[in-house]
Amino acid sequence: MSLSTQYLGLTLKNPMIASASPLNSKVDNLRHLEDAGAAAIVLPSLFQEQIEAETENQISRVEAFANSSPEALSYFPAAANGPYGMYPERYLDLVRRGKESVDIPIIASLNGSSRAGWVEHAKLMEQAGASALELNMYQVSTNLLETGRDIEAHYRDIVQAVCGSVGLPVSVKLTPYLSAIGNFATTLVGHGAKGLVLFNRLMEPDIDLLLMKMTDTLEFSDAAELRLPLLWTAILAGRIKASLAISTGVRTVDDVVKALLAGADAVMTTSALLRDGIGYMSTLTKGLHQWMEVREIASLKDVRGMMSWQRSRDRSVYTRANYLRILEHYSASPEDKFPWPRLD
Repeated sequence: MSLSTQYLGLTLKNPMIASASPLNSKVDNLRHLEDAGAAAIVLPSLFQEQIEAETENQISRVEAFANSSPEALSYFPAAANGPYGMYPERYLDLVRRGKESVDIPIIASLNGSSRAGWVEHAKLMEQAGASALELNMYQVSTNLLETGRDIEAHYRDIVQAVCGSVGLPVSVKLTPYLSAIGNFATTLVGHGAKGLVLFNRLMEPDIDLLLMKMTDTLEFSDAAELRLPLLWTAILAGRIKASLAISTGVRTVDDVVKALLAGADAVMTTSALLRDGIGYMSTLTKGLHQWMEVREIASLKDVRGMMSWQRSRDRSVYTRANYLRILEHYSASPEDKFPWPRLD
C-alpha cells in the first residue's frame, strides 16, 4: 500500500503536513513531528510587522551612536541603512537547523502583505535551505475605496514577484473572502504559483462587554469549517495545474479522507496538534492507512478526487440547484413550523 503523494513537485511519504503553528518554531518539535508521521512541515509565518519592528530597533541602535565618531557607521552592517536592513536571522536559523534536523521537507512561510521586502526575504529563505515557500495571504482591507479587483491585483503582484525571484516552488494560502475564487486561483497559477492552500482563517475579534474593548482570542477550528475548503477543493481539483492542500477544520481521520476524496494532494492541520499534542499526527497517519487497508485500496491516487466536481455524475451538488433542493426537502417539526401560539 502506498500513501505517497506529490505536493509542489515534492514527493511526500503521505499527505499529512503540519501547517504553520507555534509548535513548529522549535527544532525539537520538528523532529517529534517527523517521528509522529508528518510528511512535511510548514514553519510559522514571518510577518512584515516582525521585520519592520526588528529593522526599527536596529536603526535606533545605529542612530544612538552615529555621531560619537566619524567612523561609527562603519561598525554597522550596510544593510542597516535600508528599509529592510535587519534581516530576521532567527527565522533563517530555524530554516537552516530544521533542514539539518529532519529528512522531510521544510516549508518556509511568508505573510505577503507588501511586495518590496518579500522578494528579498524569499531569496534568503531559499539560501537557508527551505524546500518550498508558502505565501500566507492574510490581509483585511479597511479602505472603503479599495475594490476586489485592487486587492486581487495586489496579491497577484506579490505572487508574481516572489515566484520570479526564487527557484523554489511557491504555494499561496488563500482567504475564502474573494469575489471569484476559481478565476483568482487560475490567475495565481498563471503567475507562477505551484500550489494553493485552502483556506486561511482570519482572526475575527470579539467584544469584551465588561472591559468594553475589542479582544482577539485564538479559536481552534472544528469540523464544520472543513466544508468550505472541501467545496472549493472539489471544484478546482483536476482543473488547474497546481497542487491543492486543504487547511482548516481537519480534526479527525474522517476529515483527512474527505479532503482526499475532494481532490486534495495534501492535508494540513494545526488545531488538532495544538489541541491534542504532536503525537496526534500519528493517529491521523495510521488512521488513514487503516481506512485504506480495510477497503483494500492500494494507492492514494485511487482515492484522490473521487468526489471532485470534475469526476462527479451530479454536479448540481456543488451549485445553487442543490441549495434549493435542500430547502425544498427540509422537514421541520411542528414546533419549528409554529413557534408561536396559533390564533385560530
